[in-house]
Amino acid sequence: MADIEKQPSLPARKSSFEGTTCEISPRNSTLQPETPLIPAAGNASNRLRAWLAVSGGFLALFCSFGQLTAFGTFQTWFSAAVDVFLHGASTLLPKQRVAQGILFGLGVAMIFYPTVACVATHFNDYRATAIGIVSAGSGCGGVVYPLMFRYLFNAVGFGWAVRISSLMTAVLCGVAIFTVRLQHPIKKNASLVLDVRITKDLRFLYLVLGSFFVCLGMFTPYFYIADYTESLHVPSNAAFYVLSAMNAGGVFGRVAPAWLSDKIGRFNILFPSAFLSGLSCLVFWMFSKDLVAITLFATIFGFLSGAFISVITPCVAQISDIREIGARIGALYTFISVPSLFGGPIAGALIQRQHGMYTASIALAGSSMILGSVLLLVTKLMIDRRFFCCV
Repeated sequence: MADIEKQPSLPARKSSFEGTTCEISPRNSTLQPETPLIPAAGNASNRLRAWLAVSGGFLALFCSFGQLTAFGTFQTWFSAAVDVFLHGASTLLPKQRVAQGILFGLGVAMIFYPTVACVATHFNDYRATAIGIVSAGSGCGGVVYPLMFRYLFNAVGFGWAVRISSLMTAVLCGVAIFTVRLQHPIKKNASLVLDVRITKDLRFLYLVLGSFFVCLGMFTPYFYIADYTESLHVPSNAAFYVLSAMNAGGVFGRVAPAWLSDKIGRFNILFPSAFLSGLSCLVFWMFSKDLVAITLFATIFGFLSGAFISVITPCVAQISDIREIGARIGALYTFISVPSLFGGPIAGALIQRQHGMYTASIALAGSSMILGSVLLLVTKLMIDRRFFCCV
């Protein structure tokens, strides 16, 4: 199976960043099918299936990752309820946290991986844009769910708020089940065992390692931005809107940079989005001491982190055999699920150790994302050593 480096020479064009002539780096899967992944204009049936998959994927991520990124709403509620739990008046809290932390996490994973992998098989040149639209569902959900939960907690109580959310999730996931489909069915004799060749692909290994450190810090702001805002003596109602502002920034961050990455290169967006996400934590969040500043940080960070989330999957597809995209996406997210799981608790332990101060947790989040971005830059340079070339 030919690697990207062994493919036929490609036409030269001007770099998007400088005036020198630069060979177009392959930005699609190493092994392409006999028919184009983007349906031809005359094939209305294929085009319909492709965009139905995008629409269903949007809804799936809206109700899964949308709720996940709205966890700050629950974090604030848990903080208010913990005193009741400690006095033995309720057994709801530990049961609810187990259900949300384990069962909901498993459900999100089972929805996310096949959804993104299926959508990726329908597109080629504009794969990042399509996945960006799908990923925007999580940003839209992150805007809607905090506001919805905040209203429902006060109007009908915690229990009914969760029931209403569950019904809404069931309906949206039902639509996704019937609309998200692979372009081509998987062959029955296809191996489900992760090919050992993946471990020999240094580009993929560095991509995974860089994403590992990025995700170690990326979700800390989503989990603790509302609590941090309240620590500035901002009313709790306003604190919830800061989380919504972060997710609103993520909506644009998942679509616009993804579209741009199809023009100038996906790795050319991946590295700066991760680097600037970490830098914004160290130089912006660290010194935000009023509502205006923290809201501005939340919007910017949401945009930058959304760009990373939307582009990482097309980057995996770009350096993968078309038949291995699903396996590699699953491998990537299996590895980065570990820092995504423990990043929040580690930050919480640092906050507790500092008696409510956020300095150490912010420093950890920012520095880990910057470290990860350096490894992502190494991945880009392994594909093409010319820094400003379209990769």
